[in-house]
Amino acid sequence: MRGLADIYAQQFRITLASFLQYRASIFIWMIGGILEPVIYLAVWSVVSRSRGGSVGGFRAEDFAAYFIAMMLVNHLTYTWIIYEFEYRIRQGSLSMALLRPLHPIHSDIVDNVTSKLISMPLLAGTALLLTLLFRPAFHLSLWALAAFVPALLLAFAVRFLIEWTLALAAFWTVRVSAINQGYFVVLLFLSGQMAPLSLFPEPLQMAAAILPFRWILSFPVELLLGRLTPVETLAGLAILLGWLAAALIGLMATWRAGVRIYSAVGA
Repeated sequence: MRGLADIYAQQFRITLASFLQYRASIFIWMIGGILEPVIYLAVWSVVSRSRGGSVGGFRAEDFAAYFIAMMLVNHLTYTWIIYEFEYRIRQGSLSMALLRPLHPIHSDIVDNVTSKLISMPLLAGTALLLTLLFRPAFHLSLWALAAFVPALLLAFAVRFLIEWTLALAAFWTVRVSAINQGYFVVLLFLSGQMAPLSLFPEPLQMAAAILPFRWILSFPVELLLGRLTPVETLAGLAILLGWLAAALIGLMATWRAGVRIYSAVGA
């Protein structure tokens, strides 16, 4: 464990230096991640006011709190490996990673965490600005804040493992854009990114609860907004643990099968 910690620390320094060379790219990427929830926030705030001040139990200030929280949670759980792995296969850069004594997933973990640390000041500033503009109604409690931390960490771990596993489809086909887009469309609807899941038809709510999508985004947001009871929170954490175990098993099995058939396409 000490050796792994040293490797993580070294990888962190390398990644940090690399990211700081591309500050403009990180800023542009962040703008895209901020604009989407801000647009949804503005639209649903207008809809709630036009409907007499409330839609499905959400007032304008509730929508503001929801989408500000969603922006933060989505950023802290987001990964980009699903886009990059295809490039590694096509260019052959994965071959070098396979020669190292450490699994490639470790460098991706460090890269992801480093990018979040760099971009958090901008995100926090944006959240503060939106709070001043839209006056969100947060209903916080100490126990919910305490439970939010493990919920967020579990949500990140589950999302990371699921998307890392999906990225491994590049072992079998070097063009995975259709798979990626299909995944993100489903995620958009069933995770609560577009609107609170309670506003969706009951069959979609059920599908979101059965699949991992609600738990990796909507669940931490609902917890942060104080919309869950302690019993519901414990159930959600247990479900996330179950998905974490399933995602880890799925990743290991897919990785072993993919590496067996891997051959570099590029040089």
